[in-house]
Amino acid sequence: MNIKSKHIHAPLPDVATVTPDLTMSDVWDVRAVSELIRSKSANGETPAFLFLGSKEAQLLKDHLAGVFGEESVTTLHDTYYMGLDVIVIDCDSFVFAGGRKTVRTLQDPISRRPQWRDRESEGLWQFRL
Repeated sequence: MNIKSKHIHAPLPDVATVTPDLTMSDVWDVRAVSELIRSKSANGETPAFLFLGSKEAQLLKDHLAGVFGEESVTTLHDTYYMGLDVIVIDCDSFVFAGGRKTVRTLQDPISRRPQWRDRESEGLWQFRL
């Protein structure tokens, strides 16, 4: 029995028809990326992916290397930046935040506990056959 594996790829933005969200200069702009994420977040949903061209990928690598050290950043594969999965696409310059993920709020474990019941007083009100 032959089992064929299917690779399902998320569609990448078409750089010819999709306009970039940001234009970077010669330095990675943390504030601009943060504002971009905030502008695309609404109703408990945020972007899931940060698509970067080769220029911006190198700027991000340089920025992360300056913060964490040169040996810490060899590739951007499986890298998350500000909660977004970084995806490098094959073009010179491009920055786009896309996709959707739902923000999950943490629940208080105490609020999920069943109510405390007094066995003696509850037993008085139960009808047993």
